[in-house]
Amino acid sequence: MATILLVDDNPLRASLRQSILERDHATVVRVTDAAEALCLLGAIDFAGRLGLIVASHPIHGISGPEFVTELQSRIVGIPVLILSSHPEAPQEYSTLPGVFVSIATSPEDFRATVKGLLKGTHRQSA
Repeated sequence: MATILLVDDNPLRASLRQSILERDHATVVRVTDAAEALCLLGAIDFAGRLGLIVASHPIHGISGPEFVTELQSRIVGIPVLILSSHPEAPQEYSTLPGVFVSIATSPEDFRATVKGLLKGTHRQSA
């Protein structure tokens, strides 16, 4: 089963999201910022198991699009799910391939989106 990397600096929100993810996925690794996430990607054994990156927007310490660009320079082909309540967020990531932006969805929608991304069946809505 693929590992999910959860990047979120808000302890309450991150804990809730991790709990939702762990209902369906055995391995969810939570970090609080971009630096921690990028360090983990340097570990070949971790990167080899990675199936999805879920990150909040904005990301502490770096802009979201800068973070995703750096991720994609280190690891290719891993989908990135950005979770945001900011209506402008989809536009900020629109030029980055493999990035899906979800604006404040329900836990059920979140789980379905994650499942689709891991299976490769989820498509970004227009």
